[in-house]
Amino acid sequence: MWAVGVAARASDLWEFQMSDASLNPQTISGDAEFGDYFALLKPRVMTLVVFTAFVGLLAAPMSLHPFVAFCAVLFIAIGGGASGALNMWWDADIDAVMRRTANRPVPAGRVDAQEALALGLALSGFSVIFLGLATNWSAAALLAFTIFFYVVIYTMWLKRWTPQNIVIGGAAGAFPPMIGWMAATGGFALEPVLMFALIFMWTPPHFWALALFMRSDYDDAGVPMLTVTHGRRSTRKHILFYTIILAALALAMAFTSAGGYVYGATALVLNAIFVKGAIDIARRDEEQCEADNFVVEKKFFRFSLLYLFAHFTAILIDSTLLRLEVFI
Repeated sequence: MWAVGVAARASDLWEFQMSDASLNPQTISGDAEFGDYFALLKPRVMTLVVFTAFVGLLAAPMSLHPFVAFCAVLFIAIGGGASGALNMWWDADIDAVMRRTANRPVPAGRVDAQEALALGLALSGFSVIFLGLATNWSAAALLAFTIFFYVVIYTMWLKRWTPQNIVIGGAAGAFPPMIGWMAATGGFALEPVLMFALIFMWTPPHFWALALFMRSDYDDAGVPMLTVTHGRRSTRKHILFYTIILAALALAMAFTSAGGYVYGATALVLNAIFVKGAIDIARRDEEQCEADNFVVEKKFFRFSLLYLFAHFTAILIDSTLLRLEVFI
């Protein structure tokens, strides 16, 4: 659900690295196994959902019982998996065309599209209802909206309609820490909004960097990614623009209750590196990219995965240290 989901999406790097395997006809079997149904949930995306939701929950000023907190994160994860299944149901046609997604269970023929639909709908209802019962209905409502946003607004509408698909659709991947915070407190605050903004502004440069060296996939599938509609030169400028805004938002987090010395130092170093990488990308031309096989863009993309994980890890560390100080 979250890509760009989820965002983030660590699964994209994995799928890119496995793209050659997706072309092997031996990987396509006639009967679905448990692993195929589990793959519908996009488990690698789910790990980012779980982690950021947990950080949002732990950083909140109010604490839940450990078992309730575990259930909350579990139901948020199930909601994320439900969205992944619904995404694969709807996108089966373009997934079959793109190298990095052709071996997903539905386009590969291992799982019927209607089975993916049924699984996604069932898990969506289950996750929302039980999150509401375990925590509060405000968090459940936000989870329901997140699933709707990712499946309907992003997957069914934005993805195939506008080059701003990643920008607007990135909101779906940014909601988990807000849901975690709301599960603990029942309300909003500046801190979860900045966590949301961190993921939201991270998503475009992360995905556009991928698109720079995977453009043929989006061309073949007819997905209006920015590289397809505006070209690579414009995409590089957009990456720099969004990275600068991202850096400002990331540093602002250090001055809230969710930030601290660990987060401040981490954000300062990582954003300096990230902005430098975006500048390097903006300065490159097509000849340089073709000559070195997009080595700078690939490096930036890989670093973007570490970037997001490290920021939320730093929030987790500072929040844990704060709780230990209160306990002592």
